[in-house]
Amino acid sequence: MAITDVPMYAHLSRTDIDSLGAELDGIRQEIEDSLGVRDAAYIRRVIRFQRILDVASRLVIVGTRSRLGWLVGTAGLAAAKSVENMELGHNIGHGQWDWINDPEIHSNTWEWDMAGLSSQWRYSHNYRHHVFTNVLGVDDDIGFGVMRVTRDEPWERKHLVQPLRNLLLAAVFEWGIALHGLHSAHERARDDQERSVQSQALVAKIKRQVLKDYVVTPALGGRRWRRVLAANAVANLARNLWAYAVIFCGHFPDGAEKFTEEALAGETRSDWYLRQMLGTANFKAGPVLAFASGNLCYQIEHHLFPDLPSNRYAQIAERVHALCDKYDLPYTTGSLARQFLLSQRTILKLALPDRFLTATADDAPETASERKFLGRGVAIAKPVSG
Repeated sequence: MAITDVPMYAHLSRTDIDSLGAELDGIRQEIEDSLGVRDAAYIRRVIRFQRILDVASRLVIVGTRSRLGWLVGTAGLAAAKSVENMELGHNIGHGQWDWINDPEIHSNTWEWDMAGLSSQWRYSHNYRHHVFTNVLGVDDDIGFGVMRVTRDEPWERKHLVQPLRNLLLAAVFEWGIALHGLHSAHERARDDQERSVQSQALVAKIKRQVLKDYVVTPALGGRRWRRVLAANAVANLARNLWAYAVIFCGHFPDGAEKFTEEALAGETRSDWYLRQMLGTANFKAGPVLAFASGNLCYQIEHHLFPDLPSNRYAQIAERVHALCDKYDLPYTTGSLARQFLLSQRTILKLALPDRFLTATADDAPETASERKFLGRGVAIAKPVSG
C-alpha cells in the first residue's frame, strides 16, 4: 500500500508525486548552476573564522587569571568546536564543497575534530541514514541503536532505562557517533580481518584526539595546564550537548514520520523525496542560530539535498515550503525549544510499555507509526535515492 492510500495523503496522485519530484529536481539544478565564487568564499571564510576563534579562545583561557576570562575563553572554544563539527565537518563530509576541487575542503580528505573517524561516519550517515531515512531496521540513526523512538519497534524491558541512556548519549555524543560509525563499518566489512582494520583505525583516531585535548594542549598551558584541561573538557561537553540537541530536533519531534521496509518497495526518486519531506523536521532560526547549527535547522532541505552547500538552505527553504503548500503537504517546523521538548517527550513516553500509553501506534501524537499509511507483506525493492 502506498502513502497515497492514506486519507491524509490520498489527494496525491502518481502524477502529483512525479511532478513534485520534477520541481525538486529543478530546484537542485538551479542551485548547482548558480554555485560559484561567492559560495567558495563563504566556506573559506568560515574555516578562517573557526580557526581564529579557536586560537583566540585558547589564548584567553591561558592568558587570563580570572574566572570570567576562563568562562569567556571556554565559551568561545565550545563555539569554535561546534562550528567545526557541524558547519564544517558534517557539511564537508557530505561532499557539499567537493565541486570546488580544493583538496583541503573535500569530503575524502577532511578529518573532523571529534573522536570518530570521518570515513566511517560518512558510510553510516551519508548512506545508511540519508538514503534510508527513518526506515526501521535499515536506518541505524533511528534511536542510534540505544533508544526506542517509534512504536513500530517492540517494547523491551531494556527500554525502561531509556531516559538515563538519553542523558548519557547527550553528554558523550561524539563517542556515540564514533561507535555508531564503527558498527556500520563492521556490518559493511567482508571478513574479520577487515573488521579488525576498521577497529584499529578508530582506536588510532581516538588516541590522537585524546592526546590533543587532554595531554598536548594542557601541557602547552604550562603551570595552567589544569585550567586548559578543564576548558577542553567543558567545551567538548558543550559541543556534544549542542550537536545532540540539533540532531534530535530534526528527527524525533512530532511530525517526523518513521517507516517500515515496505516503504522501499518500488520507491522512485520522487517517492524518495516525499519520504525525506515526511520524515524530517525543521526548527525556526535566524541567521546566527542557523549558522551555529550548521544550517541543520533546515533539516528538511538538508535531507532533500544533502550534498548542496549549506549556505543555500535558507534560499531553498522558501521554495520547498511553497511546494508543500502547493501539494498540501506538511512542512514540519517549530521553535527550537518546542521541537526539542517534543523529541524528549517521545523518548520518555516510549520508555514505557505500550499498555501504559493511551494512544495507539496509529494515532499517537508523537512521531506516529507508518502503519497509518503503509501496508504489510510487500516485497522490498532497492530504492532510487537522491
